[in-house]
Amino acid sequence: MTILASGSAASSGTPADRGVGPLLRAWREQRRVSQLELALRADSSARHISFIETGRSRPSEEMVLRLAEHLDVPVRERNALLLAAGYAPHYPETPLDDPALDALREGMERLIQGYEPYPALVLDAMYNVLAANRGILMLLDGVPEFLLAPPLNAMRLTLHPQGLAPRIRNLREWRGHLLAQMERHIALYRSDPLRELYEEVAAYPVPEAAGDGRDGQPAEPVPYFALPMKIEHEGRTLSFISSISTFNTPMDVTVAELAIETLLPADPATVKYLHSLMP
Repeated sequence: MTILASGSAASSGTPADRGVGPLLRAWREQRRVSQLELALRADSSARHISFIETGRSRPSEEMVLRLAEHLDVPVRERNALLLAAGYAPHYPETPLDDPALDALREGMERLIQGYEPYPALVLDAMYNVLAANRGILMLLDGVPEFLLAPPLNAMRLTLHPQGLAPRIRNLREWRGHLLAQMERHIALYRSDPLRELYEEVAAYPVPEAAGDGRDGQPAEPVPYFALPMKIEHEGRTLSFISSISTFNTPMDVTVAELAIETLLPADPATVKYLHSLMP
């Protein structure tokens, strides 16, 4: 798989000088789980959970991992919790171009190439584009070089006023969807770089003419099964539904933060046009 940009990792948002107890309590409160509920999930007691959170008891390595699993803590942050408890990280962070991940790269390459002529790409936790097929490259025709320089970032490409934003006919709707998605990821990853990216793209101006995709017509029920991105390409309006896939039970930080996004044509005209470009 061709790596288009190595990107920058979504650094841990866990302060290094905080003990594991307060950090676990913060994750528990963020997930809105009581001490009793967490204890039942983790086969422990509310008293023990309380002692861990207040620092009266040092949890074992196994207990830290068990609590993190039941709190759905991201893999990168699980390592940070272990460090805060005085243990070594449990999950490796293997570079994507490492030979150990050859099978993973080859599998993703087959997947996104097999999806052609429809667009597909591989993203990291910072929305940096790690690989893309010809369907994506087709949509990027005419984008200024400075937006295509590594690390190639999907959010900047999409929302920048010199990127794809002027071509998206329902920009206000699609922009709202993307910003809400980023907000959910910020809550999950607690990443300062991700928050900085959000603040940057959220501040991009929205063109006065940015519409809702209805071309000034009266509002009608949207004939799609999900919100589409409607984008102009060479005088045509193409419509896509976005789907994002991640890996189940990842055992590596890099793998845990990978996502494969596929753009499914949302109408027959888009299907026909894409097949005409790449028969």
